[in-house]
Amino acid sequence: MNHLSTPVLALIVVGGIVALALAGSVLAYRWHPALAEGEHNDMVGAGLGMFAAIYGIILAFVVVTLWTEADEAETVVANESTYLAQMVRDSRAFPPAQRARMEDAVSAYVHAVAEVQWPLMREGRPRYGATEKAMDDMFAALNAFEPRTERQKAFHRETISDINKVVAERRARLTKARQSLPGLFKVQAYGGALVVIPLTFLYGNKSRRVRLLFVGSVAALVGFSLLLVLVLDHPFSGDISVPPDAYKEGALAKFW
Repeated sequence: MNHLSTPVLALIVVGGIVALALAGSVLAYRWHPALAEGEHNDMVGAGLGMFAAIYGIILAFVVVTLWTEADEAETVVANESTYLAQMVRDSRAFPPAQRARMEDAVSAYVHAVAEVQWPLMREGRPRYGATEKAMDDMFAALNAFEPRTERQKAFHRETISDINKVVAERRARLTKARQSLPGLFKVQAYGGALVVIPLTFLYGNKSRRVRLLFVGSVAALVGFSLLLVLVLDHPFSGDISVPPDAYKEGALAKFW
């Protein structure tokens, strides 16, 4: 997914499924010419309708689940970057030396996330260690500062709260990067296509053009659905993925 653009991936997945379906239809009618008579169309139509309905429900559930997961992944990234930006703003109430130390630590963290951890997430193998040192440096910067005024104490408490939220969101982000569609759902999504598409071969029609149009249309619809499942199953990989741009915007932009 990281080496192919979405249009190329669509051509391979959808085009491949349609081509195989059309080839299968041609072979089925060549081996069994009697299918063209449509003698069993009523039975085939009922069976195809039943299987298509069940398969459609399964695909809809899978797609909605994956879309929700992708949306949650984007929200986690936005939350983590927001808490980091709040830490930068809150640290402005600290003495210059402490503020500089905190900003350096945050800068190292966002660079580690975007430049080290993100490529690993795109490959599906995220590591906590990629940002562990930068995270420790942010905690060290806070622990080394002893606020004196009430204003400093208030902003110090807020910064501690924000960094704890960053820890939680980092764990959530890495968990999202590891998640994938359960094997049973993959079998239902991809295996269902192996049931629905071959059933269209049995629907008889004397017009070869009409038969191929029917089979190709069903195969294309199934292909696009499976492409959506494939793309959404990896929210940090491919063209359609969550980018690290949030760590380069707002109060964090000055670190780039």
